[in-house]
Amino acid sequence: EGTMKTSVVFLLCLSVFPGFSQGRVVGEGETGFAECNVFFPGQFPPEGFTEPFHVKICQQYNKEPRFATLYSTKDKIPLYSAFKYTKPAQYEEENWLVEPQIDDPENDLQEMVHEADIVGTVTNLGANQALTSDYVGSGYERGLLNPSLLNEEDFQMATYTLTNAVPLSPSLSKSWHRDIRKVVEQALVPHCSKKDHLYLLAGAIPSSVRVKGKVSVPETLWLAACCDAPEGWSLGLVKKMNDENSLEDLTVGELEKQLLAGVHLFKGNCGEDNQSQEKTEAIMQAVSQIRSGEQVGTSDNQEAKGSGLVRRVAGIIATPFIKLLELLIYVFVELVKFVFYFLWLVIKRVVGTVLDGVYSLWTGVISYLKAISMVLISIPYDVGRVIINIFLGFLQIIQDVASLTYRILSIPVGFVLHLAAFPYHSICAIPSVLKDMATGIGGTFSLVIDATAALLHGFYYLAGHIVKRFVPKVSSDD
Repeated sequence: EGTMKTSVVFLLCLSVFPGFSQGRVVGEGETGFAECNVFFPGQFPPEGFTEPFHVKICQQYNKEPRFATLYSTKDKIPLYSAFKYTKPAQYEEENWLVEPQIDDPENDLQEMVHEADIVGTVTNLGANQALTSDYVGSGYERGLLNPSLLNEEDFQMATYTLTNAVPLSPSLSKSWHRDIRKVVEQALVPHCSKKDHLYLLAGAIPSSVRVKGKVSVPETLWLAACCDAPEGWSLGLVKKMNDENSLEDLTVGELEKQLLAGVHLFKGNCGEDNQSQEKTEAIMQAVSQIRSGEQVGTSDNQEAKGSGLVRRVAGIIATPFIKLLELLIYVFVELVKFVFYFLWLVIKRVVGTVLDGVYSLWTGVISYLKAISMVLISIPYDVGRVIINIFLGFLQIIQDVASLTYRILSIPVGFVLHLAAFPYHSICAIPSVLKDMATGIGGTFSLVIDATAALLHGFYYLAGHIVKRFVPKVSSDD
C-alpha cells in the first residue's frame, strides 16, 4: 500500500510538473550529441550511423545531461545508449516517459514528459516512437538499454524513457540486466584505474519481427566498454535473443562487424591495438566466471548465495503484488489520461467556438469599416467627376454654339434670301396655277365639243353630198 501511494503521488507530481524530467533532440545542424558528448571517450560519438531516421537525443533530468541515445524512428527502438557507471540507487522507481520532439519537432517542449500530459497537444504522437500502448498485452517488457540498476537516483529516473527501451521477453530482460550489472560491477569497474573514464555503450540490432506491427524486436543485444585511461582497454559483449543464457565476449572491432557497415564505436577503437594483454585476460576471466554463474571473488561467497536465495524467494512472493500494482497504476494512468483527454476536448471545443465567434465578429467589423472607407473615399472622387463632367458639358455647349454661329455666318446671303422668299412665291403662285389649270380644262372641254361638232358636220355634209348625187330629184309633190 505504501509503495502504491508513493507511485501514485510520483505520477501526479509528474503530471502537474512536466519539467520534472527532460531530454533534448539534437538538430540536424549540430554535430554529436551537444551537452551529452561527455558520455563518449574524447567526446567523439560513434560514426557510421547516418540514416535519416537515426535521431540523436541528449537525455536529461533536472536540466542536467544523464546519458545519450541514438534512436531509430523507423524501428521505434534505440540503436544504442551511451552512459557512465555511477553508484546504483538503493531503490528503483518506474515512471515511463516519452520524447515529444521525435514526433513533433515544431512543438516547444524541450523535455521528456509523461505520455498522458501531452495527449492531444503533440502532433502525430507515436508516429516515430513507441508508446506504452504498444507494449500492453504484447508479452514483451520494456527492456532498458541503459539499465537503471547501474545508475544513481537522478540518473536512474532518466533511464525510464521509451526512447531507451526495447521489447524483451521477461526472462531475457531479467538475464540481460543481471549479466550487464555483474559484468560492469565485477569485471569492468575493478579493472579501470579511473572509474570516471569508463565509457559504456549498450545497443540493440533491430530485426524484422515487430510488436503489434510497429516496434522492432532486437535480434541481438550488445555492450561495448572503453576504459580511456593509462593502461586502457576496450571490450565487447553480445547476447542473442534466442538464448537468454548466452553472453559472448569479443573485441570492439569484431562487434563493429556485426553492426552496420562503416560503424566505428570508439575513436581509434579505444586503444584496442595497444591494450595490455594481461589486463584483457583478467577481464575476460572475470566475464567467463560471470557467464558460468560463478561469483567473482571469494569473500562472503556463502553470504552472497544465501542473500541471493532470499531475494529470489522474495521476488517470487512479491511478483504477483508487483504485477497487480502495475495493473492498478496502469488503470489509474489510463483513467487520468481519459479525463485529461475529455477535458481537453471540451476546452478545445468551447475555446474553438468562442474563437470562431470572435473571428466572425472581427471579420464583420473589418468588412463594415472597409465598406464605409470605400464609400467615404469614393465621395470626393464622384463629386470631382460630376464637376468635371459639368465643365466638359459647358465647354461642349460653347463649342456647339460657336460651330453653329460659324456655319450660319458661312451661308451665302442670296441663298438665304431665296430660301426665305420661297414660301411667299410658292403660296402666291397657287391661284395662278389653279387659274391655268381651269383654263386648260375648259379649253380641253371646248376643244372636245368643237371636234365633235365638226365631226358631225362632216358626216352630215358627206351624207348630203351622196344623196344629191345618187338619189334623183323629185318634185315636191312626190
